[in-house]
Amino acid sequence: MDKEWMSKYRLSHEFDVGVESFLQFALKNAIHSDAIPCPCARCGNLKKKNVETIRAHLYCNGIDLTYHTWIWHGERSTKGNSMNDNDRVGQDEHKSFSEEPIDMVHCAYESYAENPSQFSKLLEDADKPLYPGCAKFTKLSAVVKLFNLKAKYSWSDKSFTDLLILLGEMLPDHNELPSSLYDAKKSLRALGMDYVKIHACPNDCILYRKEYEDFANCPTCGTSRWKLGNKSKVKEGIPAKVLWYFPPIPRFQRMFRNKAISKELTWHADKRIRDGYLRHPADSPSWKLVDRMWPDFAYEPRNLRLAISADGINPHSLMSSAYSCWPVLMITYNLSPWLCMKRKFVMLTLLISGPRQPGNDIDVYLAPLVDDLKCLWDKGVEAYDAYREESFSLRAVLLWTINDFPVYGNMSGCVVKGYHACPICAEETYSTRLKHCRKMSFTGHRRFLPSSHPYRRQKKAFNGKQEFNLAPKPLSGNEILERVQRINYHCGKFSGKLQSKNDDGITCWKKKSIFFELEYWKDLHVRHVLDVMHIEKNVCESLIGTLLDVPGKTKDGVAARLDLLEMNLRTELAPRIGEKKTFLPAACYTLSKDERRSICNSLSGVKVPVGYSSNVRNLVPMKDLKLVGLKSHDYHTLMQQLLPVAIRGVLPKHVRDTITRLCFFFNVLYSKVIDVLKLDGLQREIVLILCSLEKYFPRSFFDIMIHLTVHLVREVKLCGPIWYRHMYPFERFMKILKGYVRNRNRPEGCIAECYIAEEAVEFCSDYLSNVHTIGIPSRHREVELTKPLSGAVLHSTSHDELQRAHRHVLTNDVEIDPYVEN
Repeated sequence: MDKEWMSKYRLSHEFDVGVESFLQFALKNAIHSDAIPCPCARCGNLKKKNVETIRAHLYCNGIDLTYHTWIWHGERSTKGNSMNDNDRVGQDEHKSFSEEPIDMVHCAYESYAENPSQFSKLLEDADKPLYPGCAKFTKLSAVVKLFNLKAKYSWSDKSFTDLLILLGEMLPDHNELPSSLYDAKKSLRALGMDYVKIHACPNDCILYRKEYEDFANCPTCGTSRWKLGNKSKVKEGIPAKVLWYFPPIPRFQRMFRNKAISKELTWHADKRIRDGYLRHPADSPSWKLVDRMWPDFAYEPRNLRLAISADGINPHSLMSSAYSCWPVLMITYNLSPWLCMKRKFVMLTLLISGPRQPGNDIDVYLAPLVDDLKCLWDKGVEAYDAYREESFSLRAVLLWTINDFPVYGNMSGCVVKGYHACPICAEETYSTRLKHCRKMSFTGHRRFLPSSHPYRRQKKAFNGKQEFNLAPKPLSGNEILERVQRINYHCGKFSGKLQSKNDDGITCWKKKSIFFELEYWKDLHVRHVLDVMHIEKNVCESLIGTLLDVPGKTKDGVAARLDLLEMNLRTELAPRIGEKKTFLPAACYTLSKDERRSICNSLSGVKVPVGYSSNVRNLVPMKDLKLVGLKSHDYHTLMQQLLPVAIRGVLPKHVRDTITRLCFFFNVLYSKVIDVLKLDGLQREIVLILCSLEKYFPRSFFDIMIHLTVHLVREVKLCGPIWYRHMYPFERFMKILKGYVRNRNRPEGCIAECYIAEEAVEFCSDYLSNVHTIGIPSRHREVELTKPLSGAVLHSTSHDELQRAHRHVLTNDVEIDPYVEN
């Protein structure tokens, strides 16, 4: 096109004609006619405007005179014209390979509004051939694809640098391939994906942000902000503790700028099966409560529903090291079931430095994330939907947190030890301090039975008393907020710390959780969910330890029998203490050595598919007759599949049936499709199981994990299927984070840098051909973003059609004829 008008006087006729011809050309090639990059001297293609605004900007500011090739408005790049005649045959291929990274940069352009020079450098890398005459790779695409392999196969930094050096020597001279990992990271860092380092008090008192940003000492404990060196000399500029914050808002905006992901983010509204069953959190009352109470939020299906999880990890993977750093992870429930829990969509938002865990002071570190969540709820942020080609105001709501039980107490502010350890029963928790075992016992599950059940009137089989009390009602969010408002908690682990003031007899709460700063938090049905993974693991461990009499794991012993004797329960099991040895009479759950060997033989002979669990044979040392080295998923498979088979025929029928029913309870609880009408029956079943266990097992068996099983069905009713709320995906992701550590002296820095690099690679993989994403398994890549099964088509069949098909089979099958009466 004729571009001489660009340098003409802005009031001339040539400039008028040139502006109109440019706008027509831009509209012809624009994907979104209402949002086109503005090429004026002030905007520099960094901001998108409508046509009328662009026309006004061109007359007011003039066009950017360095914008010779209109690549942002549909013109093909001419930077590859240095090719010889033979290379020009591949010019069409050059267009495809250069436009892919340019589109990728265009998608991320919003990050460069404050740094145009960095944007220009990235754009240059996206359009620069890897070497003169290269028709397949640009500098940026080559770096991204190499980084993709590094992240996928966990290459070390040194091996990657050596590979870059070798490839640089193998490529033609004057190639653009970086010569080191550091240079390659600079190219990815230019994509605008970064983190924020926030200094923190080493005693967990404050973060040096907002009003404390310029402080040199903690105003609470007086500790220096800076690290102490030799001879207690302060090292200025080196913080004593750092919080690594990965802002989620830019990451949400980038998700919507990808067409495939943007389409999937409304799966819950467009493609979800609505048949009355619980298949997804969108089917649950908790999701529907948000829709009912805030219809303006529910009106926009692109608004996000989130959950977060926090846990401590030892990045050194050494048992001798007590180092603990804390990642805080976030997931998005808008996505389809086969995507939302995958590695690609598990988002690291906070990384709390070690070596000490934050404990109850974790709220100090959650403050930046809560501020962003408040912004996403109150005002929203502007986002561009690439699938629907429109801008909208993006908002988000946090549905609940997912943590193991100790962290549950830290996040919610409730007590998880002592007499009131159950956060749902609260002050009405039934608990007893066992004098000889020196531990708490949580029984009294008969009160969850119907008032007319015969178990309520039995005395000798339980605690010697009849039970007439009713089951406790869980406190609502407003009731909890009213109670914790009166608690004065002081953050920080400094000496002479003021104790939390609690003069109103509140024994179940120790602080007000920071999540109550969210306007909607007090109105939610469930704010912190119980992690079924750890509950199932602990229940199974207690069962196996007691049945196989594993030292240190069994819940039966002299102390447990003495506690029963002191309560005047099952006196026939009282230990017989002799001069040299104490004899324990056999209980109904006691196994002989031959029976224990039978169970171990059954387990050691099990053969399972690859990836199903650990090799069970390696977990059963027949010499010791016990199980060793089991992981959480091994307990999961043992509880749901293997244990009912292993104990068949080696226990009294009433005990064996009770344990088998407990295993089946967890099996049903983990169903991916749940019939709401059957949940009440499942709740009655678990109460009967716990009451039966009270009749057979000692009081020491009933720790808090056993008791929490009585509340699991309630959370399924309110929150949906278990596998959206257990910690398996988070534990797997934390193992990936531990694998990022290369320098053990700076573990958090290694994790942050590697995570940012992988995030950039994942982002780029969506725009480059022949690059597979790392965070989605191969069976879910690319086309599977829209289909759970590659070739399957689902059809629903009515009841009448099923009946007709059934009658047709009955009347036309010759094998049935002998059984049909004439």
